[in-house]
Amino acid sequence: MSASVDDTRWMARALQLAELGLFTTTPNPRVGCVLVRDGQVVGEGWHRRAGEPHAEVHALAQAGDRARGATAYVTLEPCAHHGRTPPCADALVRAGVARVVAAMEDPNPLVAGRGLARLREAGIATHCGVLETEARELNIGFVSRMTRGRPWLRLKAAATLDGKTALHNGVSQWITGPDARRDAHRWRARSCAVLTGIGTVRDDDPQLNVRAIPTERQPLRIVVDARLETPLHAHVLDGGPVLIAGAVDAPARIAALQARGADVLILPNDAGKVALPALLAELGRRGLNEITAESGFKLNGSLLREGCVDELVLYLAPTLVGDAARGLFNLPALDALADQRRLNFRDVRQIGPDLRIVARPA
Repeated sequence: MSASVDDTRWMARALQLAELGLFTTTPNPRVGCVLVRDGQVVGEGWHRRAGEPHAEVHALAQAGDRARGATAYVTLEPCAHHGRTPPCADALVRAGVARVVAAMEDPNPLVAGRGLARLREAGIATHCGVLETEARELNIGFVSRMTRGRPWLRLKAAATLDGKTALHNGVSQWITGPDARRDAHRWRARSCAVLTGIGTVRDDDPQLNVRAIPTERQPLRIVVDARLETPLHAHVLDGGPVLIAGAVDAPARIAALQARGADVLILPNDAGKVALPALLAELGRRGLNEITAESGFKLNGSLLREGCVDELVLYLAPTLVGDAARGLFNLPALDALADQRRLNFRDVRQIGPDLRIVARPA
């Protein structure tokens, strides 16, 4: 059975529910579920956090006996394996739903079509692919980790209209206004981790936590610090988990950082710097879905050159500060325009007096 206008309508509602878990579900995906019978919603639910019931379970509990004969709209294929919670596919079968519409198949190899197959085996009609693009975008980090073995890395930066992130003396606070800074904290809040470099730690001493909006979960903070020079009094070491990614085996410095509560990971490349692709692979193994990088022009350039950036979130202030100020990216000079790094704009909007551009490598 193909999708209908009603299928799209109810899946859109399921996606609204899934987005309620935007800040909390990591490392699990954000999932919403709507149960509809005779054109009426009989149950709704969304996944709130790992280890707690999935969206389908919440919706079934709300529906009770009214779930029998209903259509379940789920933003991700119901799971068919035992994790922290029992399989949702089995719960739908027991409830007697007549049809299940999924926005997309689960990219998790433990599921990957098995949930829908389990439903079909039980005589339940299934359809997959309704608002799939929207569902994939909502869980783009989870999809990245499951299909590429690494998180989705979003590089966030604030600059003047002439592309400068700080004055020649390093002063950068504040280029953009409070509305843009509050918006940037939303990106932090949805991320599993916020990543920066040792230069930013020394120059700005950032906290890298979520403060401008309410959230019940703080992201992991990651400092790329090849020589393990993070000051022991740095704010980034105050409270909450922090990971220092280094490139030197310096037992005394490692011990001192660990005594401050940091997890230290040594991943050198051939140049004696931190191996950034290897770092992302390790973060994927640790269950991280989305990373927001908030770093200076040196690390920004390295992340771009090494193919680590999946998305750019750039805030541009309507100001000019001149050529002597620091730029956005430390990238090599080009001799031909054909070698430009091309981007596709995904979203452009005004946030307060500033402009926010979301773009991805073409």
